[in-house]
Amino acid sequence: MIPPRMIALAATISLAVSFTAGPAIAQDWPSRPVTMVVPFAPGGGTDVLGRIVARRLSETLGQQVIVENIGGAGGMIGSARVVNAAPDGYEFDLGSRADAINQTLYKHPLYDFRKDLLPVILIADQAMVLIARKDLPVNGLQEFIAYARKNQSSLRSGSAGVGSTGYVDCALFNQAIGVNVQDIPYRGGGPAIQDLMAQQFDYFCTLGPTGMPPLQAGLVKGIAVLGRSRLPSLPDLATTFEQGMDFAASTWFGFFVPKGTPPSIIKKLHDTTVEAINTPSVQKQLLTTGTFVVPQEHQTTEYLQSIIGPEIEKNGAPLRAAGMSIE
Repeated sequence: MIPPRMIALAATISLAVSFTAGPAIAQDWPSRPVTMVVPFAPGGGTDVLGRIVARRLSETLGQQVIVENIGGAGGMIGSARVVNAAPDGYEFDLGSRADAINQTLYKHPLYDFRKDLLPVILIADQAMVLIARKDLPVNGLQEFIAYARKNQSSLRSGSAGVGSTGYVDCALFNQAIGVNVQDIPYRGGGPAIQDLMAQQFDYFCTLGPTGMPPLQAGLVKGIAVLGRSRLPSLPDLATTFEQGMDFAASTWFGFFVPKGTPPSIIKKLHDTTVEAINTPSVQKQLLTTGTFVVPQEHQTTEYLQSIIGPEIEKNGAPLRAAGMSIE
């Protein structure tokens, strides 16, 4: 029989190990490759951003950053995967404005964006562009609006999925110009752009990096940048404001980790990401895709934390006003 004193000593040692294991694991992080979950299919603007940052982050972090695409429900499926992951830093989410949108758009979102994901760092912003199939018989925004109003019963738009930023922005754009058009939801911007090039639908509100390659190759028709400033990568594409319409849309992106992730891991992921996104070659790559790295004063964990609630409310207001809701 084991003496009671030995049992008590073993219990004390076990308890001490349990208290020290967590900090030790956090201190050693990362000791193996980590996974960046991109909640949309390959080929879209979110994926382009994630892969550019991941290459440099692998160097600053000292471990390979594996990009895993998990599309569906406007980014909600991929983000929910990270919500339910172990809080050990080995799986993090490339979250975005889509996460804020989903909190209002869906009656039963899969997670609480305010509580279930911890912010790490705001990374970048991408403008939306309105593009159309190559043979749509319009040139410029005003001709597009007139054509859409006349042919709305037969027109079809595409989106990166129900709940994606492009889905919401296109619905709000359609409402602004007074048309009701059927949407075809895809699992990401990449698959949608392929079908637009194949002329399977008529127009698409999408992130600049998604639309840029086919626009530059002449495979689709540019209608407008949904904003006040032209994109350096698409200097000939006029903005909505230049073409007489007060309408703007863009999407922000940041890293998030599961609730319960140790602060030391969050800090290391933050600091190494700051180094990665402020590398001149990375910023140049992103700029050529129509992606803008946020100012350094916005690259703090506290800043990203501060915008989550306001972003949910800001994006929720027009959705509620428009009566947009999904089970």
